[in-house]
Amino acid sequence: MSETIDLRSDTVTRPTPAMREAIAAAPVGDDQYGEDPTTNRLQERVASLLGKAASLFLPSGTMANQVALRVLTQPGDDVIVSPESHAVWHETGGSAANAGVQFTTVGARGVFTAEEFAAAVKPRGHVIYPPTTLVEIENTHNRSGGVIFPQADAVKVCAAARERGIATYLDGARLWNVAAATGTKLADLAAPFDLVGVALSKGLGAPGGSLLAGSKELVARCVRHRRMLGGAMRQSGILSAAGLYALDHNLERLRDDHANAHAIATTLAASKRVILDLATVQTNIVVFHLTPEAPDGPAVVARAKERSVLVYAFGPRTVRLVTHLDVSAAQCATAAGILRSVVDG
Repeated sequence: MSETIDLRSDTVTRPTPAMREAIAAAPVGDDQYGEDPTTNRLQERVASLLGKAASLFLPSGTMANQVALRVLTQPGDDVIVSPESHAVWHETGGSAANAGVQFTTVGARGVFTAEEFAAAVKPRGHVIYPPTTLVEIENTHNRSGGVIFPQADAVKVCAAARERGIATYLDGARLWNVAAATGTKLADLAAPFDLVGVALSKGLGAPGGSLLAGSKELVARCVRHRRMLGGAMRQSGILSAAGLYALDHNLERLRDDHANAHAIATTLAASKRVILDLATVQTNIVVFHLTPEAPDGPAVVARAKERSVLVYAFGPRTVRLVTHLDVSAAQCATAAGILRSVVDG
């Protein structure tokens, strides 16, 4: 049987032997007392990378997003986001259950302008409308195929938000990919935002963990809500060590993932049964749509699995694949050929 090529997500990676050694050797302590030296070092490192005063380790990216909502909004508030954002589609309704907020979507394909944002703002004190108190940008945007939110637009959106007393949050789970693709410093990407979330368990290949970064006051408030949501940990340095190793060894290689994604997309886009704009393949995610003549999404997933390629159906006629450090260029070329064969019949 052929080896499995798993392109379902960049979260499927397994720690390398060297990462496992770093985990095993990590000095640890009780993080609830602020005494885990490895977690403290990771938090200082990420705060510095993002140009923020402080950062906080959390078990997952979803919890980071949920804590951000709890800190930056009140129940009943309105949050402006892009269509199909992670906070709306991929957190099992947590934003309503945990923060009690509602969402207004603006823009298209993962991005929006300051003008679109301003037009959607609902004023405070209105007799009917819920007040808009937060704007959230997802960069890169998962369901739009890993597209990058233009930094010039992010700066303008955040400036427009500040003028209106509206908080700003960057869901930067894959912000590392933005920096790799654009050459922009992480601190510059994070600078316009009050609070920033980043993940260690996606392109960086760690087995878990995310961080929120911002002012000391905001991060202190995050500590309370992390505990409320069950995210307080003890010897969290076990996971933090993996994050530190990833930051030391896996940032530069993200460009390889981007190249592999583009190569797969190029093969697929040549099919008359695939709808895929190559301009949207900017990082390590490929989302493609299937014409009526092609098999549907679940059928493509099932037939590809029979040939040892794993991908994910985002909808009846939409499929996503994600490249990562556990798949080589040769494996990606093989997967592309198999997927093309499956789609074309």
